[in-house]
Amino acid sequence: MCWGPRRLPVQYIIKEWDFRDLTLRMKVPVFIPRPETEELVEIVLSDFKNQTGSLSILEVGCGSGAISLSLLKSLPQLTAVALDQSEDAVNLTKENALSLGLQDRLQLHHLDIFKDAEAVVDHCGGVSAVVSNPPYLFTEDMSSLQPEILCFEDPAALDGGEDGLTVIRQVLILASRILQNNGRLYLEVDPRHPPLIQRWVELHLEELRYVETKHDFNNRARFCILQKKTNKQELQDLD
Repeated sequence: MCWGPRRLPVQYIIKEWDFRDLTLRMKVPVFIPRPETEELVEIVLSDFKNQTGSLSILEVGCGSGAISLSLLKSLPQLTAVALDQSEDAVNLTKENALSLGLQDRLQLHHLDIFKDAEAVVDHCGGVSAVVSNPPYLFTEDMSSLQPEILCFEDPAALDGGEDGLTVIRQVLILASRILQNNGRLYLEVDPRHPPLIQRWVELHLEELRYVETKHDFNNRARFCILQKKTNKQELQDLD
C-alpha cells in the first residue's frame, strides 16, 4: 500500500527537483527525471559542442521537460520541439519553460506517437537530433518497482511492454523519417536493449545505422546512438 505522505516521493512533496543546472517544478503523476538522464544530456552536448550553426531537436516523451530545457539552456543556437502523450506532462513542461525563460525556443505538442504518427512527422520533420528517455521497462519488471513509483508516477512513462521495446521501436521508425541526413537519435534504454535495438534496426530500418552504445556511471549499457544515413550511404548498403 502507498497511501499517506510517507510514500509520496520527495520530489512531489517539495514540488521541485534539480536536474543538472536547472530547478524544475514537479507534479504528480509526471515522471521524475533520474541521474542517468543527466548523462544522456551530456552525451548530446558533447556531440553538439563544436557546432556553431542553428540546431534543432525533437524530444519524444518530454515529461517535466528536463532534457529539452537543459539542452536549450546550454545551447543558445538550439530550438526544440517536445511532445508527450500525457497532457499533464505537456502542461508541466510549459510551466517549467516559462519559469526558465526558454519558452520562445520551444514548441510543445500533446501527441501520441502511435495514434498521431503523421502529425508528429508534420510538426517535427527535418531536425538535427531526436532525443528520448522512453518507457523501457519490461512489463514483468514493473511489479518490482518501489511502491512510491508504482503508486504516484505515470505507468505509461515506465512500462515499455513485454520486451521493453514497444515505444522504442516506434521512436526508431519516426526518427528514420524525421531526422536530417546524418542527424542522430539518442536513446536511454534498459541495459539488455542495445544488441536488440541494433539487430532490429539492421533488419527493419535501412535508413538508420547503429553508431555506438555508451555506459552510465554504474557501467551499464544505458545509451544508444543511431544516425540517419545519407541517400548515398543507403545506396552503398544495397550494393
